[in-house]
Amino acid sequence: MIATPRFALTMFLVALTCAFSAAKDETVDELKARVESARVDDRPGLCMRIALAQLGNADKLYSDGKVDEARAAIDDIVAYSGKARDAALQTKRRLKNVEIDVRKIADKLRDIKRTLAFEDQAPVEQAIRSLEEIRTTLLKEMFAKESRKEKK
Repeated sequence: MIATPRFALTMFLVALTCAFSAAKDETVDELKARVESARVDDRPGLCMRIALAQLGNADKLYSDGKVDEARAAIDDIVAYSGKARDAALQTKRRLKNVEIDVRKIADKLRDIKRTLAFEDQAPVEQAIRSLEEIRTTLLKEMFAKESRKEKK
């Protein structure tokens, strides 16, 4: 059977899609290992990928009744959101992207908190407060930059 150009192009696109999806399917541990050796410009994105992945993990772990493991995932969310903030502040880039992701994570954590038993809510509430502090820092930097431009 002779492969038509259209068939060959289709197969090439399928292979390319598979290659890209495999690169995106890194585990949280693999992403964590990459953070410290990554360029500072790449750290905000990597850290937010970890935080978002851990958000999904925490939601699933709470649903499965694995509260201690979920709390560890919540701790990772706060830690890596903080690292994303620090890298964004250092480079003065991706501030808005990090702030938006942190806001979305905080909103999702509020939803998760509502489903938990009272005694399990405190760590989630503390994480939400920490994320709001991260957002506030980012917003101050973003708007301080705009006010500096206006003064010029």
